[in-house]
Amino acid sequence: MIVHNRPRKRPERDPRRPAAVGRIATVAGFAGILAACGGSSGTATTAPTATPTALCTGTVSPPGYTDGLATVSGQASSLSGAGSTFVAPMMSVWTSTYASNGVQVAYQSVGSGAGIAQLQAATVDFGASDAFMKDADIAKAKGAVVQIPVVQAPVVAAYNLSGIATGLKLDGETLGKIFAGQITNWNDPAITSLNHGVTLPNLPIAVAHRSDGSGTTNIFTDFLTKESPSWVSALGGPTTSVGKTVAWPVGIGGKGNEGVSAVIGQTPGGIGYVELGYALSQHLTYADVKNKAGKFIEPCVQTAANATVGISDYPSDLRVDIVDATTNPAAYPITGLTWALVYQNQTDAAKAAALVNFFSWVLTKGQDLTLSVNYTPLGSTLQKLCIARLRTITLNGSPVAT
Repeated sequence: MIVHNRPRKRPERDPRRPAAVGRIATVAGFAGILAACGGSSGTATTAPTATPTALCTGTVSPPGYTDGLATVSGQASSLSGAGSTFVAPMMSVWTSTYASNGVQVAYQSVGSGAGIAQLQAATVDFGASDAFMKDADIAKAKGAVVQIPVVQAPVVAAYNLSGIATGLKLDGETLGKIFAGQITNWNDPAITSLNHGVTLPNLPIAVAHRSDGSGTTNIFTDFLTKESPSWVSALGGPTTSVGKTVAWPVGIGGKGNEGVSAVIGQTPGGIGYVELGYALSQHLTYADVKNKAGKFIEPCVQTAANATVGISDYPSDLRVDIVDATTNPAAYPITGLTWALVYQNQTDAAKAAALVNFFSWVLTKGQDLTLSVNYTPLGSTLQKLCIARLRTITLNGSPVAT
């Protein structure tokens, strides 16, 4: 697909955008929110003069992975899953496309925390989370859990400032102070010093955050914890400043990426964190964020891919934190993974076959579909490790895939 230059202002829907992006609103259930998220109001301002980064222009080729497992016969005709709203637009494309294989996959976009809870209770066939299950989470499950990354994507700092083009520059410490309630106005010197030539409005900052247990929150607060001492101090230390839920000092809560997007779009001066596809589908502007190399990087498919370039030492269980993990100067730092969560030992032969077949497809042909909704396919090293993890799923103790 062609990744187009990012718009200089809040755009009308671009007719060149892939049809799948427009499909997000219907499948993920926020068509009504889109109608509510119109233009913003506020003081007219001067837009940044910088042009969109070359990192986010040009052609991105699908990976074309062909190393999937052999199809297991006797699969069930339906599967159920629940979890991450971060991955919901991607999951909607995967499930609708995969239906042609004779398997209906019903996915509930309820948040990573709820997805983990439903897997623990065994009320779904698989969960999905943007924060991997920790040992304490697994201890509450009904057995060992295989955790398999299926896609990666950036979390963006989206904002609602009339006349300010996408590309406002923010660093981790400034974001941390904003979300800690220590920077409360858009023309604060900490923000203006990062954005020379931009006249920021004298407008209160309205913080939006998740109200539910969220892997997107885990990704965003992971970044703040690594880059903002002020955030860590305000939240009481590094053990309480990151997680699927945190004690937000300020802000308005929204349920799911959909809810946070709506709050931002409806609130002049709003700022919040959402997965990139939600920001694009709702025409939200978003910041370039400073990475470990000191570069302000635009979030997009390419820069999210750079977040794992060079990583080769993955843990065997693939519980890896890629947020702000590289000094690659072209990497967008707030990039996270989504894990599929599956019980390792299955007891229903038909369900076991369907699970292995579906996720084998997701990790191969399904990776080619990621670009249509602005997600980033897994890199080749990680993708091979994911295929290997899929082989560890068993049926009554014997491998499902041979």
